[in-house]
Amino acid sequence: MRRSTIRGWTLVHRWTSLVCTLFLLMLCLTGLPLIFHDEIDAATGHLPPAAGPASSGDAPGLRPLDAMLAQALARRPGEVTLYMAFDNDRSLMTITTGPRVDAPAAAMTMQSVDRLTGRLAAQEGEDAGGIVAFLLQLHTDLFLGLPGMLFLGAMGVLFVVAIISGVVLYAPFMRKLDFGTIRVARSRRTRWLDYHNLLGIVAFAWMTVVGLTGVVNALATPITRLWQANELAEMTRGYAGRAALPPSRYGSLDRAMAAARARLPGMNPQFVAFPGGSFSSRHHYAVFFQGATPLTERILTPVLIDAATGRVTDVRRMPWYFVALSFSRPLHFGDYGGLPMKLLWAILDLFTIVVLGSGIYLWVRHRRPAARAVALPAEARAVPAE
Repeated sequence: MRRSTIRGWTLVHRWTSLVCTLFLLMLCLTGLPLIFHDEIDAATGHLPPAAGPASSGDAPGLRPLDAMLAQALARRPGEVTLYMAFDNDRSLMTITTGPRVDAPAAAMTMQSVDRLTGRLAAQEGEDAGGIVAFLLQLHTDLFLGLPGMLFLGAMGVLFVVAIISGVVLYAPFMRKLDFGTIRVARSRRTRWLDYHNLLGIVAFAWMTVVGLTGVVNALATPITRLWQANELAEMTRGYAGRAALPPSRYGSLDRAMAAARARLPGMNPQFVAFPGGSFSSRHHYAVFFQGATPLTERILTPVLIDAATGRVTDVRRMPWYFVALSFSRPLHFGDYGGLPMKLLWAILDLFTIVVLGSGIYLWVRHRRPAARAVALPAEARAVPAE
């Protein structure tokens, strides 16, 4: 590789890294506990235990959905149901209500109830989700909503560019050193440069995957709006221009669910979006089904049921861009494969923290006059810059 090419990649690596490093450190530090969000929720009481069959099934002993819905509304008089979500491993389900069908997230209340007993397991509003909810919002949008999500997505793009440029620079660097060499007899800066390069090349594939999935996750709102404007609008075109269906005219949810199950046998309902919400129309129950295998459970298929008549009006798989979003979410946090996968994700996250921290250290040392005099010849010899 020519010296001018090396210098060009060095500049790309250095400045993309510098711009995004502090934000990436924040994401890595907040992401580390989020990898174990289920375990933390269970330990802090935000994931109450429940025995029995999955709440999404039809096993004997599970209470009817209409009865669960009536109980939830009785606890929140004057409100309407927005969402109902199921747990495929336990008898717990969640019912989200709000003062109106288009209520903002801050005005929603989520009730966790046991479908075996009908008892309330937990109830919390948007601001009472525990430490995991706080970390998740900080990690997702910096408490800035869509602008924060898009900003962090841009930082993710810079992170991926920094990774690629670092890999390009690592090749000429390794021509003179054996893989894994740590020059312990050299200066502290040289040792940290070796650690930075070694951990970076070991974790580069993981960092690339997490960086790219983070960018996709940051586009969740635009992706959802694109689906609403295209697929959902097409599915509900026959209801365009009609007045919104009032909650007093909603039909039986159990009957609607039975009709939806008949169209997608062998699949499990993940959640129900009620009329007026972001994932439905003003006239439909939208039941989102997931597959029964570890792979297909990430792919959602919505079934639209006329909320007044209980008749299925359309069934359509999600488009490719929404499928990409669905797979990016669990892949980003290692939320599959059980505890061993989570532990691997945590170790690689710690590697990334060291890479980012050492990069800051190397840049600070590089700015010192003595270090700069040493660093420039090193760059000319194709040693990757910090």
